[in-house]
Amino acid sequence: MQKLHYEIKLLKPAVLKITTLHKTFILALSVVVISCHGQIKPSTPENFNISSNVPPVVQRSGPAAKNPGFDSTLVSQYIRSIFQDSKGNLWFGTIEEGVVRYDTKTLTYFSTPGGTKATTVHSITEDNKGNIWLGTEDQGVYKYDGKQFRNYNEKSGLISTSISRKSMLVDRSGNLWVGTESGVFRYTPSADSTEGKCFSVFSLIPPVIVKGIMEDRNGNIWIASSRDGVFRYDGKTVTDLREIEGLGDNYAGGMAEDNSGNIWFTMKEGICKYDGKNFTKYTSKDGLGGTEFWGIYIEKSGIIWITARGSTTRFDPAIALPNAKAFTVFTDKDGINCCVQSMFQDRSGNMWWGAGQGLYRFNGTRFYQVKQKGPWQ
Repeated sequence: MQKLHYEIKLLKPAVLKITTLHKTFILALSVVVISCHGQIKPSTPENFNISSNVPPVVQRSGPAAKNPGFDSTLVSQYIRSIFQDSKGNLWFGTIEEGVVRYDTKTLTYFSTPGGTKATTVHSITEDNKGNIWLGTEDQGVYKYDGKQFRNYNEKSGLISTSISRKSMLVDRSGNLWVGTESGVFRYTPSADSTEGKCFSVFSLIPPVIVKGIMEDRNGNIWIASSRDGVFRYDGKTVTDLREIEGLGDNYAGGMAEDNSGNIWFTMKEGICKYDGKNFTKYTSKDGLGGTEFWGIYIEKSGIIWITARGSTTRFDPAIALPNAKAFTVFTDKDGINCCVQSMFQDRSGNMWWGAGQGLYRFNGTRFYQVKQKGPWQ
């Protein structure tokens, strides 16, 4: 069985690594976070206990430890975002446990920046210099350069420090976009180097609650909002798409582009496809499972996954409708927790799901959990 190394890296100069599963260590580490203007912030320690006969146990000082039903062998109970960086590392954004990095050998927990307040990471991306950017629930944005974290908040120009899921994007030109509850912001590196306000509002978009940002193959930037439809920016002008009620109104940034260039959105009653001229709706009447649709993800193969309250649906758009075989609905009995919050396909083609009971993979028939000790392959 593959052995994993576990590391808690709580952003302090000294980092201890557990390198064997045959001795018991108790590590007490604290966090140092450098803010946009260089302020140092301590954090609450966490402990790891490793035994040769039992799975790793994480003693959490955050709110998650108060849940008596919490499974401490999970990577994390709630995984809000999944991302793979240019080095092949997988990153998992969690609720109140910061971000977790998996490099095929080590699980590293970057946790609790800012001291007593636990961190929920909603969005993860990487810029052209290899910096990892994290969008949080209420602490703004963090940049990790491989050594230290830097925090960006109101002092940095962000009107809101609440970043939604799938609401951070580095476009093909290297520009960083951030969606907040008060609209869209862009990052100016030159202002950051002078310790100025390095985030500025993108004024062509109204101050809407942003639920997702993506770039299509033509370089258009798409912004999904809560209750205010979808906006498309072509580099010069913004088009406001509100032809369908509830378009883009979701919890998980429900937008995706398929291999033909069609843009897909979640909506109140299901999903819809936009071919540049017309919208085509798909609802439970066509075969979608669940209610209150949240997220959408398109595999490289063209298979579309849709998450909703109560189920996750696999949709093959190559099968002409009406045809029940086009839709496969998965529920708790198929191994997947009902509350899927993130989906991601890595460069090897593996699909990952973050749900209300940890991390999941799919074997073609059923879903299975990936815990701290795996199975990772």
